[in-house]
Amino acid sequence: MTIRRIEPGTRMSGAVVHGDTVYLAGQVGKAGDDVTAQTKTALAEVDRLLALAGTDKSKILNATIWLADIADFGTMNAVWDAWVDPANPPARATGESKLATRDYLVEVIVIAAA
Repeated sequence: MTIRRIEPGTRMSGAVVHGDTVYLAGQVGKAGDDVTAQTKTALAEVDRLLALAGTDKSKILNATIWLADIADFGTMNAVWDAWVDPANPPARATGESKLATRDYLVEVIVIAAA
């Protein structure tokens, strides 16, 4: 089975396609923006990378969302709920974690079918 790397860098690729599965690197928003803006930006990047892999959000199998502060759960969910395909919601987990820098408030990691 072939492996296709999308936007590979020295440390990681933006996405990796293996067989019929697409794995996205964690997506974040613009450092310093509020959680609403960061979530919108991260989800737009998910859309963009999935499109480059030849798929879309209706084929997301699993999403893991990390919040710097779990108090932002409701705010993040308001953006997520407006974005997610209501006919095809993925399995999802959300937790609180320290992110790469304190300026990042949310990170979204997605696995999707090709």
